[in-house]
Amino acid sequence: MRYAIFGDVHGNREALEAVLLDMEQARVDRRLCLGDIVGYGADPVDCLRRIRDLKIETVQGNHDSAAVGETPLDYFNPFAKRAIEWTAGRIGKEDAAWLKGLPLVRDCGGFTLVHSSLARPREWGYILDYEAAQRCFRLLSSRACFIGHSHVPLVFRDHDDAVTVRRAATVAIEQAARYIVNVGSVGQPRDGDPRAAYGIYDEGGGTLELRRVEYDIPAAQRKIVEAGLPEFLAVRLEAGR
Repeated sequence: MRYAIFGDVHGNREALEAVLLDMEQARVDRRLCLGDIVGYGADPVDCLRRIRDLKIETVQGNHDSAAVGETPLDYFNPFAKRAIEWTAGRIGKEDAAWLKGLPLVRDCGGFTLVHSSLARPREWGYILDYEAAQRCFRLLSSRACFIGHSHVPLVFRDHDDAVTVRRAATVAIEQAARYIVNVGSVGQPRDGDPRAAYGIYDEGGGTLELRRVEYDIPAAQRKIVEAGLPEFLAVRLEAGR
C-alpha cells in the first residue's frame, strides 16, 4: 500500500491542487491529511470542501480548532490570529461541524497520524528536538507517527532508545526501528524551499519519500493580498519561510 500523507494546507488552493495532481501521477493508493486545512491562506472553504469531498481521512490541526472556537486565539501570533478571525467569518455551520468532528489522533493500523504530538496533542507542542521526539516515542504504539505543525520536513528514528534525526528526501524504513515523520507543509513551507511538501509512505516497500511540488505562488499571494489578509502571509510564500 502506498500512502500519500500531507498537511498544513492553510487555505492555499493552488498548492493543494498541485499536490493532489502529483499524488495522482505517483499512483498512491490512499490519501491522508494531518490537519491545518485552514488559516493563513485565502481559500479555506475551498480547501476544506475539496478534502472533505474526496473523503480524505484527516486529523484536526490547531488552526482548524481555533477557526471553530476550540483553541483560544491568544495562542497565536498577530498574523495567524488575524487570518483565523478572517477564516472563521467564512466557514459555514456544516463546514464548522466537520472541522469540530475531526479527531486529534488517528490510528491507521501500522502507523499513527497526529497534527502536533502524541504528548498532549491538544496543547499543540512542536517536535523539533530529541527531547520532544522522545516524549512522543514513549506514547507511540505503532511503527511510525506522521506529524505536521512545524512546516519543516524531518525524520526522527528511534532504535533501542537512541534517537537520530534526518532531513533526507528518501528514507528506508527499517523493521527494527520506529519513526516520527514530519512531511512538511503543502501551503506554507518554512524550510527555505517554497515548493509544496508532502510524503509518500510505501508500506510494502519499506520506503518513505518526502516530495516537493511546484505550484503557482504568485496566484496564491495575489489572493491573500486581495482578501485583505496581512501582506506578510503572501510575501513569506516565495521565501519558504
